[in-house]
Amino acid sequence: MSKKKNSSGGIVYSTDPNYSYPQEEQEEQATLPPARQQLKVTLDKKQRAGKTVTVVDGFTGTEADLEKLGKDLKTKCGTGGSAKDGQILIQGDYKDKIVKWLQDWGYKAK
Repeated sequence: MSKKKNSSGGIVYSTDPNYSYPQEEQEEQATLPPARQQLKVTLDKKQRAGKTVTVVDGFTGTEADLEKLGKDLKTKCGTGGSAKDGQILIQGDYKDKIVKWLQDWGYKAK
């Protein structure tokens, strides 16, 4: 049975029908309590057709907790957005309001 390897040593293709590719396991980090979170709130217009987006960055925790915090912020602002890859994107300029709400909820936000 032939096995081809790429330059990094990983198997790219195998003719063995019983061969299973090793899966990379990514361990989710446990969510830190709000007092230990260091969140940074910024405004961004890059590659968004000139539209302003408020970005909350630096969240450490599970994807479910990130989604919940994102949903709470979107509800408070009354606007849309998304939460993924440790970032929460809120459509519009809500920087001051979001910093205040995060601090009221016990987060360290700048």
